Amino acid sequence: MEWIENPSVGDWLREQLDEDYSSMHGVVPRGYPAYARVFHPASVRSLPDRAVPTHQEWERLTPDEQGRLVDLFIDAPTTWAETAAAFGTTLHPLAQWQRIVRTPAEEDWRTRVAPDGREFTAPLDGELDVDALALVAAHLISHTRTPDAGYAALWEGTGSLVGYLGESPSRVFFSIGGDPNHEAMLNRSTHDPFNNVFRKPSWQEGILSREISEGPRLRLPGRDHVLFSVPPRIFADPHWVLDVPWRDRIAEEHGFPPSAQGPSIIWPEDRAWVVVTEVDFDSTVVAGSAELIRAICADERLEALPITEGANLGWNGDEVNG
Repeated sequence: MEWIENPSVGDWLREQLDEDYSSMHGVVPRGYPAYARVFHPASVRSLPDRAVPTHQEWERLTPDEQGRLVDLFIDAPTTWAETAAAFGTTLHPLAQWQRIVRTPAEEDWRTRVAPDGREFTAPLDGELDVDALALVAAHLISHTRTPDAGYAALWEGTGSLVGYLGESPSRVFFSIGGDPNHEAMLNRSTHDPFNNVFRKPSWQEGILSREISEGPRLRLPGRDHVLFSVPPRIFADPHWVLDVPWRDRIAEEHGFPPSAQGPSIIWPEDRAWVVVTEVDFDSTVVAGSAELIRAICADERLEALPITEGANLGWNGDEVNG
């Protein structure tokens, strides 16, 4: 696995994308026989024998009452289908989360309390968790002639992936339980607007090296990506984060567990399929053969539905729950 300095190997993607975002083809290539939408898992919070407090009810509780309730919370992953059942809505291929959870205008759709008292939290945008990706990848490698040769593109705008010239670091790690005077000094130095004006730009380290950070990009409509050669087979193992060259070793040096940004686009050398996890999508789209799409949608461990070419995955695409 290595960085690809000449990203022209991905130019074919740009040729199969639309210039606008009126359909999913602003980010998902056209021309494949079939497509599947893999829904990112959501989460649900419940309390034994009672409803989860609304935000307003929570604010009226004393700190002690809040603390006792926190100890009782039961948090668990959930599906879009379970969410739709709780809100009396319908899961279908073009369903949109804010309509699934019946969000009134001007209210927050990210966290909603269902009529049965459970609190549902929206799935992550732009990130398919490692376990779900591993399940998808197990199907992918069975539907390509090149499971050991392929590519992974990472959107450059996520977190602290790339370094840059600037006055302030992209992130600051604070130790827990250290010298409070030292930590106060660090806090002042990173949030001092007066002194920051006079600070000269310097190289701010990212996860990737300076050579890669300043190197060529795979330029697609509205998104620039850092491109790596990666065998698709690696993603079938949930521990792939330990092996990829964009593993976040800087965070690990500060005590965080191993992690790595999820790939935005994956495809094998033979282009038999493409997997797209767009940063603004709460689901991942797989383009490939009809057989591959049937296998993914039939896997009961995943929540996936077939979608047609030209599908509108925008917020207004859900006309069933509108």
